Amino acid sequence: MKFAENANILFDKTIKLYHVTNDVDAQVDNPYQEGTIDADLFTKCWIDSVQWHLEDIIRDPEIDPVAALALKRRIDRSNQDRTDLVEKIDSYFREQYADVEVLDDATINTESPAWAVDRLSILALKIYHMHEQVERSDASPSHIEQCQRKLAVLLEQRVDLTTAIDQLLDDIAAGRKYMKVYRQMKMYNDPATNPVLYGKQ
Repeated sequence: MKFAENANILFDKTIKLYHVTNDVDAQVDNPYQEGTIDADLFTKCWIDSVQWHLEDIIRDPEIDPVAALALKRRIDRSNQDRTDLVEKIDSYFREQYADVEVLDDATINTESPAWAVDRLSILALKIYHMHEQVERSDASPSHIEQCQRKLAVLLEQRVDLTTAIDQLLDDIAAGRKYMKVYRQMKMYNDPATNPVLYGKQ
């Protein structure tokens, strides 16, 4: 089984596991062996699943402002954790293909493999939650019909993205593409580059 195909199965299982409790504070043991790429993919999708629901909660029009601020800070930390994990997954890919002889006419991709996998994880969440909308018994027929159309597009998008990721990895393995990873260098989280933070020191 190719990498992205396996990731889709793993992401779907992770999202279903999250919804056993459907609790942003739930604690769960990673079911995959520590140090493996599957363990990292699970952690990645778990972070995404929790953050998906944090984003829902913070949009409650009646949320307490103090609670909203705390939640916003939690989302910021989650975004940083997500970025760190994507970069860790890219390090895995770099190690996997470190010995590949790059062809003279090799080209670079618009994004690294791990950032494409990041989109695959988010897409799995969109599919799960759009399917929930299709299954609603309290929604109007027009709402369900609209969501069915959206779900069909999301499923097609997943096929396309899965194919593209696996083709990219095949190209990297064959030396037709080469990896070049740029770290995100988020400035707003860094006390040395965020003027609001370093101005208070």
